[in-house]
Amino acid sequence: EGIEVHGGDAAIADLARIDADLTVAAITGMAGLMPVLNAVERGGVVAIANKESIVTAGALILEAAKKSGAVLLPMDSEHNAIMQAMVGQKPESIDRIILTASGGPFWDWSGEQMQSATPQQAVNHPNWSMGAKISVDSATMMNKGLEVIEAGVLFDLPEDRIRVMIHRQSLVHGIVCYRDGSMLAQMGDADMRVPISHCLAWPDRLDWQPEPLSLDALASMTFEQPDPDRFPCLELAREAMRAGGLAPTSLNAANEVAVEHFLNGSIGFLDIAGLNRHILDT
Repeated sequence: EGIEVHGGDAAIADLARIDADLTVAAITGMAGLMPVLNAVERGGVVAIANKESIVTAGALILEAAKKSGAVLLPMDSEHNAIMQAMVGQKPESIDRIILTASGGPFWDWSGEQMQSATPQQAVNHPNWSMGAKISVDSATMMNKGLEVIEAGVLFDLPEDRIRVMIHRQSLVHGIVCYRDGSMLAQMGDADMRVPISHCLAWPDRLDWQPEPLSLDALASMTFEQPDPDRFPCLELAREAMRAGGLAPTSLNAANEVAVEHFLNGSIGFLDIAGLNRHILDT
């Protein structure tokens, strides 16, 4: 008695309409779009860990948030870092932002080595514990490309004001560069509990006392430019962002299919970028 049972494809989307203090949108891929949109239309605080919904329907989601008064909190570590580094600042004072990327498991591999990369190797991320799909996206750097598009939507920035740096240690998660020469960086260990707890407690902070980042670790930090020749997916995402319209949606859909085929052994690792390029060019 008093228990509602929901089933079928629309069940999660229906549940997203129920009043809640906080909704966490963490469904991977396009399957998360309708629940995100329903939650935003309902209003309240929506923590978004589903970047695909922002990439493919960012304008709709922002418009829905404007109408309902919903507060959108990015839960991805990079976007959460940028949000924290922007607190109390005027948008016009921002020059650019920098998203960091670990480089994934294949950063030091040659193209020949990557040609024979297996799904098991691709999902073995050096720093983060993640699901299979996002781990493969990290290995191809499509994940960072989608994050560039997402950052453009969330922070109202054009593609040329969003930089990406390879930071193998994953200690600096995002940097906001201001017009007066100041740079504010959010740092912490590679632990998703940090951005998750930030969203769960917003606008406060949870006192869960994680192990603090050792300042000794900062001495060994490195930053490199991305390599578009070996990892073309990042530039493909930038092309889609510049093109606008349905280009980001088409690229995201193509990538989801390509990654699925790679994980089931139908195509090779480097074929993911090739299929994405084919769809973007058609």
